[in-house]
Amino acid sequence: MRVCFFGDSFVSGVGDQLGCGWPARFAALAISAGYEITTYNLGIRGNTSADILNRWEDEADCRLVDGEPAGLLFSFGANDCADRGDGSPRLSQTDSLHNTEMLLGKAIRRAPTLMVGPSPILDDPLADHRIEQLDHRFQMLCQKLQVPYLSVFGFVGNCSEWCSEASAGDGTHPGQAGYDALSGYIGNWTEFQRWINQK
Repeated sequence: MRVCFFGDSFVSGVGDQLGCGWPARFAALAISAGYEITTYNLGIRGNTSADILNRWEDEADCRLVDGEPAGLLFSFGANDCADRGDGSPRLSQTDSLHNTEMLLGKAIRRAPTLMVGPSPILDDPLADHRIEQLDHRFQMLCQKLQVPYLSVFGFVGNCSEWCSEASAGDGTHPGQAGYDALSGYIGNWTEFQRWINQK
């Protein structure tokens, strides 16, 4: 099975002392458990939903093989809500939802697809308020499209390892323990387990 993880810095693992983020932790556990799996971490720091919409199909085409089991997982949104310098978000929520609907509408026709919601930025309360709103709206969109969705906003905001490491670092990204915690949270999600066990 070939699995593509598309997203932003929280997917790529910025701040992680191991330099791999949560997708690589999942891959290591899956391989050690006997899964025949190839994973691709396609997180790019600073990417918005617009950036991912523009690139994901070409990047998936390079990695997925017709007729072989595949999976697509998307996780983004924090950069959409980040302040662009004048008090306004980089993207409106209307644009974020449009981009996401376009993206997921194509993805579900390509391979089994999951979405993990955006993490809070932590050092910008206004942006985090926007992220929380977008998280809720993403959840409703995914319900409409029948794409399994996992909100991690509350988990991350209350994760002591994540918050303490982010505070000691750049204010936003955790270190090894924070990514360990998020990896476990996503890995225990029933829909994630069903997705990775597809035949």
